Amino acid sequence: MALKIPIQKIAGVKTPHYAHKGDAGVDLYSAEDCEIAPMESRIVSTGLKFEIPEGYVGLIYDKSGLASKHAVHNMAGVIDSTYRGEVKIVMMNLGKEKFKISKGTKIAQMIFHQVPEAEFIETKELKETPRGEKGFGSTGLH
Repeated sequence: MALKIPIQKIAGVKTPHYAHKGDAGVDLYSAEDCEIAPMESRIVSTGLKFEIPEGYVGLIYDKSGLASKHAVHNMAGVIDSTYRGEVKIVMMNLGKEKFKISKGTKIAQMIFHQVPEAEFIETKELKETPRGEKGFGSTGLH
């Protein structure tokens, strides 16, 4: 059964869609022409508003081609079910060349996840695990 998500187009953009049957993410497109200089971040409009159902979230992920070929990545990608504004993509150019975006360019993908609401219970101690408090680099490189 498909998750039904009402959308509102506020610019002449493509409707989000899956490129292939079975894909996890729907493609999102730029609603504007712009450039991102090396080591610059920019907020890029999608021209879309979503009505994500309660109990779900839309998470924004990189397009693998942009990341692998141009070192362009997405940041800050949590779209809550209560948000009704335009979805904009924070894009970062980690490459050495200026990256040009044309209106209609695929800039991100959104994956919808069901999210449980957490209830926090304060306690004096947490249960022990074999890992314990070992953090960054604790498993080594190989």
